[in-house]
Amino acid sequence: MKSTITIDVELDQNRVPENIEWRATESTTEGAQKAKAVMLSLWDGTDKTALRIDLWTQEMMIDEMADFYYQTLMTMADTFSRATRQAELVDEMKNFAKSFYTKFREQQMKEQKAG
Repeated sequence: MKSTITIDVELDQNRVPENIEWRATESTTEGAQKAKAVMLSLWDGTDKTALRIDLWTQEMMIDEMADFYYQTLMTMADTFSRATRQAELVDEMKNFAKSFYTKFREQQMKEQKAG
């Protein structure tokens, strides 16, 4: 069995993503789905390095980026838990994610009051 995930990125004249769409052969959704951002990490077992692609459109708002990072950090912790069963480290990762998000929200509130 084979599954294919396709990510299409339309770039503007400065090579900045204008539109991101993705589709998967195993998806129940018909057609491409829009996304404002994508993070893709691949592990190169030979070189023991992580390869990353991080893209976002100009439509991606700062608060959406913070939500995206918070949710990504939380799901990374869940994945690490399933892979390793290292509960203490998972708790640390989740606590960091919560702290990050709390600090972001506090900073946003300060900026709104100052503005």
